[in-house]
Amino acid sequence: MSTRKLRHTVVVISRDDALALDAADPIAHFRDRFHIPDPAVVYLDGNSLGMPPKRTLERLTEVYQHDWATGLIRSWEHWVDLPQRVGDQLAPLIGASPGEVVLHDNTTLCVYQAVHAALGLNDANANANATGTGNGSRPVIAISADDFPTDRYVVDGIAAATGRTVRHGFDRLDDVAVVVRSVIDYRTAELVDVAAETARAHAAGAVVVWDLSHAVGAIDIDLRACGVQLAVGCSYKYLNGGPGAPAWSYVASELHAVVRQPIWGWFATERQFEMGATFEPRPDIARMLLGTPSILALTAAEVGIALSAEAGMPAIHAKGTALTTLAIDLCDQYGLATPTPRDPARRGNHVAVQHPNAKAIVRELAARDVIFDFREPNIVRAGCSPLTTRFVDVFDGLSAVARLAAG
Repeated sequence: MSTRKLRHTVVVISRDDALALDAADPIAHFRDRFHIPDPAVVYLDGNSLGMPPKRTLERLTEVYQHDWATGLIRSWEHWVDLPQRVGDQLAPLIGASPGEVVLHDNTTLCVYQAVHAALGLNDANANANATGTGNGSRPVIAISADDFPTDRYVVDGIAAATGRTVRHGFDRLDDVAVVVRSVIDYRTAELVDVAAETARAHAAGAVVVWDLSHAVGAIDIDLRACGVQLAVGCSYKYLNGGPGAPAWSYVASELHAVVRQPIWGWFATERQFEMGATFEPRPDIARMLLGTPSILALTAAEVGIALSAEAGMPAIHAKGTALTTLAIDLCDQYGLATPTPRDPARRGNHVAVQHPNAKAIVRELAARDVIFDFREPNIVRAGCSPLTTRFVDVFDGLSAVARLAAG
């Protein structure tokens, strides 16, 4: 870096420094694989829409013209198992094995299924260990009070329907049936120690459901090595799957024969096309499926996942760390407050800036084609997507925030 020292050890980061980091970036060329009409736009939005890969637009046209328009109903011969095939493509990105991941529906439904499945597993374990009268089931579902809204709402709804209690926090787990946690905090980017927290919950007799929506495609994680048995996540953030892209469910293979989910759809039943009178769950990950999947949405997700697989999660994670390190250094340089952990091992790929006028700052910057997102109550959130975000984007974006914050 070309930097100049001021008093003590303070180092000024310049725009040229950011450009130099871009020039040395080993995965910078992946940005050329995305449709970016205006490269002057600074896109640091950490919400639910990554940039569209060029191949996505081509692939959707191919499916429309060759499969749908030409193949018609015959195309279902190779569409019918697309949720599992794309799941197998995603599996290595999260440390799962083939046959343990399936893409389908949306994150809310996947969370609903997974929590019910976890309750069933816990009840089965409790019944097996119960003595005397009663079924031995535990009455509590634990989740953070500030976890992502859809996870909290789903848990509240399930608790209300099943007569259980919701506990906010994870200090006490002895009476907890299911723990629901996000790997990365959607506001601050704090990264949980997944292996340690999974082991702690299991030792206390609870089943854990992990939400990887802000982690998949952003950090290098190994669910198998962490002992994770149930997980969900989206594909429209760092995987660039597009608007409404399908979510995914992960179930460890050792649970496939026993896990039960509450929505019985015809894509999850054994001998699907016999149209049988009763539901018989499939013996594999496909038992998590519901009804007919969205082929166009799965096609778009498949392309985004393929790009991440090609770049490799170690390289993606390394760049994400470098981008967020630059962002935090710029916060220090400009005197901006950030609650995002400074230890790279404890954060994901976004950086939060706290300011009392955060909402107005985000709105004003968007009018100038500098796009962040706002999180209540006072956070300007900078999402760093390693395949598309440049170091100079981080510099320009944080510099713009600093100017408005100072005004």
